[in-house]
Amino acid sequence: MSLDISEQYDRIYRYCYFKVNDRFLAEDLVQETFLKYFAQNSYVNRGKQLAYLYTIARNLCVDYYRSHKREETIEGSTKGMVDKLSENPIEHVEKSLYLQMAVEKLPPEQQELVLLRYVNGLSVREICKITGLSRSSEYRMEQEALRRLKRMLQEGGKR
Repeated sequence: MSLDISEQYDRIYRYCYFKVNDRFLAEDLVQETFLKYFAQNSYVNRGKQLAYLYTIARNLCVDYYRSHKREETIEGSTKGMVDKLSENPIEHVEKSLYLQMAVEKLPPEQQELVLLRYVNGLSVREICKITGLSRSSEYRMEQEALRRLKRMLQEGGKR
């Protein structure tokens, strides 16, 4: 199985953007992901290429947070919202913000599952390869994440 890199670039970008919430940093991380991917000639010609790409991207995002000890400030959180506002049509802004804020309240493991499954459209099998979870653990965590999101969105709509 040969991996079509052009098809995977957008998926890896969305994954990185969701993790770091910064367009330019996400672009840098994606480029570094593919550079590391191609630097490993021994791995490129074997299976599980997509899982390997996500693993590299995931590790780069983790390394970014470890090295920068990112501070959560009002300025930082509003920057991401402004980016989202400029990308979404007016009629979808409120729903998008509620959903983004709800996803950000999930534990990091559940955030990652939601991103991989519903934003990037990966199969359960692909997610299990990337995260190292069993199918039953992935299913259980995904269902819990969806229950939490549903509950948070219902509570947000009552206000």
